[in-house]
Amino acid sequence: MSAKLYVVHGSHPCATVQRALDMKGLPYEVVELLPPLHAALQRLRFGTRTVPGLTLESGEKLVGSRAILRRLEELVPEPSLVPADPDARVHVERAEEWGDEVWQPMARRLVWTTLAMEPRAMVSYQDGSRLPRLPTPAVLALAPIVVGVERRLNGAQEGAVRADLLSLPGHLDRIDGWLADGVLGGQTVNAADLQIATTSRLMLTIGDVRPFFAGRPAEAHAMGLFAQWAGSTPPGVFPAQWLSA
Repeated sequence: MSAKLYVVHGSHPCATVQRALDMKGLPYEVVELLPPLHAALQRLRFGTRTVPGLTLESGEKLVGSRAILRRLEELVPEPSLVPADPDARVHVERAEEWGDEVWQPMARRLVWTTLAMEPRAMVSYQDGSRLPRLPTPAVLALAPIVVGVERRLNGAQEGAVRADLLSLPGHLDRIDGWLADGVLGGQTVNAADLQIATTSRLMLTIGDVRPFFAGRPAEAHAMGLFAQWAGSTPPGVFPAQWLSA
């Protein structure tokens, strides 16, 4: 059995699925798409604009990290991404759902907004890409178009981003609580670990967001599972009043 995985470089749900495929030992080919062109290509291929998308040898098509992880669990049961104990499984699946529906979109809004304010940082997010590296002048020329489209697609308006920053400490308290309770960070990496740690790791590339994580278990959790990650934006990009609350 083999698979083909359609990704955008640096995408946190794509990284979730890649790690799961590696853990399961399932052979796969990576097809990297260029944002925001990926939205149209994915819609043509999968009927929806988002990544990741996975095609199997059988012709089966899957979209979205949670759906893909569930199917991988059926195809390759070991190592399992969910606990065998029913009660523990419920907690992991709830954390995974939160990671997908709440935590992931926050990272997109924060990243694309900081790149709108500091477009030169986009160059660093190309590191490790399979696509030809664009020179800095080309990146800067394309930045307003790419960032503008991505902010619209992801609802990254000022009000939403300011609300994200205001709620960030509470969300990190939630992750730290799951780590303390063993829902996350156990001896066996589970689906919730993958969903949440990838998003946390992407957020850690944002200079104005890193201080929120500093010294927290959530920071160690992300760095422990995903030490290497492309991209970095400097601190001082977001207006001070966005961070003062």
